[in-house]
Parts: sequence; C-alpha cells; structure tokens
Amino acid sequence: MIRPFAPSTISAVPVTYEDPRWSPATKTVVVIGITLVLVGVTILLREILRPLILAGILAYLLSPVSQRVEQRLHLGRGWATGVVYLLLLAILVAAVGILIPVIVEQLDNLNLDVKTILTGFETFLGTRIVLGGFSFDIQQLLTEAARALDVWLQPLFGRTLGLAFDLLTSVLWLVFVFVVSFYFVRDRERLALGFDSLWPPTRREDARRLRLEVDLVWRAFFIGQLLLAIVVAALFAFIGPLVGLPFPMAMAALAGLLEFLPSIGHGIWMVTAGLLMLFHGSTWLPIPPWAAAALIVGIHLVFQQVDLNILIPRLVGRRMRLHPIVVIIGVLSGAAVAGVLGVVLAAPVIASARMIGGYLKANLYDEDPFPLDKTLPAEPARAQRAG
Repeated sequence: MIRPFAPSTISAVPVTYEDPRWSPATKTVVVIGITLVLVGVTILLREILRPLILAGILAYLLSPVSQRVEQRLHLGRGWATGVVYLLLLAILVAAVGILIPVIVEQLDNLNLDVKTILTGFETFLGTRIVLGGFSFDIQQLLTEAARALDVWLQPLFGRTLGLAFDLLTSVLWLVFVFVVSFYFVRDRERLALGFDSLWPPTRREDARRLRLEVDLVWRAFFIGQLLLAIVVAALFAFIGPLVGLPFPMAMAALAGLLEFLPSIGHGIWMVTAGLLMLFHGSTWLPIPPWAAAALIVGIHLVFQQVDLNILIPRLVGRRMRLHPIVVIIGVLSGAAVAGVLGVVLAAPVIASARMIGGYLKANLYDEDPFPLDKTLPAEPARAQRAG
C-alpha cells in the first residue's frame, strides 16, 4: 500500500513510503514467540494454575444461577452475581459447621479401615494353593497387589476431599478463588467477546461456534455432574444405613464424588463397599458378612444400570459419552499430570479435544465443520447493564 506523506510544509512534492504487510514467515515466527512466552509464563505461575482452574469451575457452576437471578429479580449483573455469592457463602458456612465434621471423622476412620481390609485380604488369600499336584505360592503376588491397591485407594480417600479442605482452611486461596470467579461470572460476556476478537474476521464465526460447542460440553459436565453427585450421595445416604453399610455418610459422600469419574467410579465404589461388608458385615442385619457383601454389590449393580440409562442421560446429557478405555487412559494421564484435579477434569478435556479435533479434521478435508443438523443455543444479549 502506498500512502502520501508530507514531511514538511516547505516541500510541495509529496513523499511516499511503503507500508508492507507481514510475510507468512514473519507471522509464523511471531506466533511461535508468543506461544513460547505463554508457556514460560505458565511455568513461572504454575502455583496459581489450580486456584485459577477452581475459579473457572466455580464460575461455570454459578453463571447459570447468576443469569436466572438477574432475569427474575431484574438486577444488574454485578448485583445479581453478588447475591449469588452471598448465598453460596452462607451455604458453605452451614456445611462447614454441620456436615463436614461428621464426614471428615468417618473418612478418617474409613481411611484407617482400608489398611486393615488390605492386610486382612492379604492374610486370607495369601496361602499356598495346591491344584492338580502343583503348588502355587501367591503370597508375593498378593503383597504387590495389595500395595498397588493401597496406592490407588489412599489418594482417593485422603486427597479427594483434601483439596476442598485445604481451600476451606486457607483463607488466602479461598478469597482468591472467590474473587476471580466473581469477575469470571460478572464479565462472562465481555470475556467471550474478547476471545472471539482474537481470531481473524474470516474465522471469527467459526471460533464463536466452536466456543459455544466446547462451552456446552463443560457446562453439561460441571452442572450435570454436580446434580448427579448430589442425587447419588443422597440416595446412598439413605441406602447405606438401610442395609447396615459401615461409615454410611462417608460412603455416601464418596459415591457422589466418584460420579465425576465416568466408567470407573462405579467400580471403585462397589469394590470398596463390598470389602467393607465382607470384613465387617452389616451393622444391624443378621446375615453373614459374605451375604452382606453380595447384597451391597447387587444393589449397586442395579443402581449402576439406573445411573447409566436414566440419571446420566437426563442430568448430564449425551455430550459426555466416551468409550470406557478412553476415559481410563485419560484418568491415568490426568493423574500423572495434575493429580486429583487432572483425574476429575479428564472427561471434559477429552470431550473438548474430540470436538476441536473434529473441527480441524473437517477443515483439513474441506468438509463442513458445523453440519446443518447441529444446532446451538442463542447467546445471551450483549447489552451490558450497570451493576
């Protein structure tokens, strides 16, 4: 592009200069440089990544509630968000004072009991077996299996709620999570517009639609899984005492938390409950321990079918449908990368990656990335109300 330029009022001859555009190579270098800077900043600030992720999760959960309060009470966005956070604070204070001490006490007892179960299981089965004249000493094998099971179960009981307890006992991080999530909820539309503006105009509509698709996945996961966890925890809080399951409140809380582990959460709870019944028996039913274990396993198998065929499709939807082997690999990878938080977020991350991969594949093969039969909900109005 050639633009006229007059360096001074003395010269009557206009001077022109060339305004070159960046070449593809320059753009590539700039993009790589920005990526490296972002990676470096992420590494330097890795200590706040988990609180930021928790703030994003909290914002996802509270954003629909804030929208509903804003519409029903005709409040500004800031006021509506403030009302929601005040209600959340009141609920947390009540939970800390009433429910959490009971659950923590039972979880501590359950944590110690897991070690007793593993030791008893090893002693019970760790004998020499003779079959057809051949003798098999499986003591060493069972010892290694017990250690592996202990490694898997101890983080489950000790660290699953540990993150929440750490946040409740650490005032600084709690305030940080609340403040950041508050601004995420209040400025959600402004943040969405900022994300869309990062893309070139020709790809802005694709970026918006892809963002809405990924948003539906994460919203379905967090809101649906939260409702599912509450329903399952309440259900087993009723079933546990009914059949005499030891530590019923802790096991009910565990059942709700394990709903965040698709495909493998059910198996973990069923094995844990079955071992508790096998080594302790029912707390009040006059039946042998093996019958109590069979009873709780049978009840859970029936519940699993109800959960998979009724509760999950209705509360979570079908956007999170993933093959079990994909979920298992994702959970293991998430645990290796980010611990408990990686385990919980494995499913939505995989579902989002599948969606983004489908978009990239469609563009690589010159296909339509958004088929006509795929509908997206309309975005809320962009008008910003004072609040």
